[in-house]
Amino acid sequence: MTAAAIAAAVSGVVVGDAERLVSGIAPLDRATERHVSFFAKVGYGALFELSNAGVVLVSPALAEAAGKCTSRVVVENPHEAMLALLPIFYPEVDFVPGVHPAAIVDSSARVAAGARVDAFCVIGAGVSLADGAWIGAGSVVGDGVTVGARTRLYPQVTLYAGSVIGERVVLHSGTRIGSDGFGYVFQDGAHQKIPHVGRCVIGDDVEIGANCAVDRGSIDDTVIGAGSKLDNLVHIGHNVRIGRLCLLMAQVGIAGSTHIGDGVIFAGQSGATGHLEIGSGARMAARTAVFRDVPAGETWSGTPARPHREELRKDAALHRLAARLKEIEALLDAAKKIP
Repeated sequence: MTAAAIAAAVSGVVVGDAERLVSGIAPLDRATERHVSFFAKVGYGALFELSNAGVVLVSPALAEAAGKCTSRVVVENPHEAMLALLPIFYPEVDFVPGVHPAAIVDSSARVAAGARVDAFCVIGAGVSLADGAWIGAGSVVGDGVTVGARTRLYPQVTLYAGSVIGERVVLHSGTRIGSDGFGYVFQDGAHQKIPHVGRCVIGDDVEIGANCAVDRGSIDDTVIGAGSKLDNLVHIGHNVRIGRLCLLMAQVGIAGSTHIGDGVIFAGQSGATGHLEIGSGARMAARTAVFRDVPAGETWSGTPARPHREELRKDAALHRLAARLKEIEALLDAAKKIP
């Protein structure tokens, strides 16, 4: 693309050489004259000054910053503009519908003409695959599962029987949807398993990363609301209900029957015990362990979790405690010397 074409694609303005050609995207420090990059924060000024990028998206405030690049596209939000360019420079693999000869599809399954089933997939009895659904190689879709339009399963995803997957959902490799939850009753000297007969329901526009596990409900459903995004290695327990537009980052764990409102954020390695209520818009900092209900809109951190400002005051007090202990020890030593 030329700098002029890039500007047209992102509603920007070219400053400098409008005919400069680029064929890829790279960060400022690795970009060559064949790459487009972006510069949106003053803190990256040193990288921009030395960058060899052919075209750079810049914010209006930084349009005249010192640098070697003679082809700049001025745009209000360079980061968002770059996101718009990514699918242009790196288009997705063409979607070709059809069922691979090496796939095993039960005769009672309803596979839309516009769906795609790759090699070595197993499609169970009563399955429904809508138009545009793409089942990646080696995936297993259990009996009675429903997969919505334009949903993609990457290779080796497993959907247990009865799961419901919405439209435009993305499930990455190794993820298991609808496995039994961890439920046992100690009886007659052994841990007796509680049968899990609920479903796992994934809403529209959800994306779930690689190697995640979302348990089915015991008698209720486990639900992940529309637009929520789960990072890699996230575990959702049975009967959990997650609202719309939530973000759960790497290694988050949510125990059974906890309900999470809309727009909640759980940062990396945080988690919640079971049967809690997490209010809409709440935010859990990294490595937060939640043991009680969290009100809507609050930011919590620490173990056990508490409002973030309280946790900061606690940490500050602990840091001061070491100095106070030295003073107390000095006073005790002095007291011992008094006759």
